[in-house]
Amino acid sequence: MSKSHAKHQERHHGLSQFGKDLVRRCGAKCELCEAHGVKLGVYEVSPIAAEPDYDHCIMICETCSGQLDRPKKIDPTYWRFLATSMWSSVVPVKVISVVLLEHLAKQQDWAGELLEQAYMEESERAWADEVELL
Repeated sequence: MSKSHAKHQERHHGLSQFGKDLVRRCGAKCELCEAHGVKLGVYEVSPIAAEPDYDHCIMICETCSGQLDRPKKIDPTYWRFLATSMWSSVVPVKVISVVLLEHLAKQQDWAGELLEQAYMEESERAWADEVELL
């Protein structure tokens, strides 16, 4: 087994350790779009630490995950639910929501209007400043 494969397996195991806690927290629905009855997966909000960190993870559906993995191909109309998720009490949900709004605001007026309403604590703003959509 290669070192990189072993490292990936170790990280995956670390993420699955708190997967049940994430499912409990999200109520078995996507923490961004609130879709339920769909397959959910763990998404780590960057910057990603060496060890998996529960406080940097959210549970999201395949649709949200697929678009986050390819931000240049994001469908702006899909993300209208950010008007709700930007107010989440779950900090990584709020952070990624604001980062997405910032990304969308470059071409979407509605996203810019939502950003004007957004409120973030200083630590949340600092985290959002570190997040890069690839």
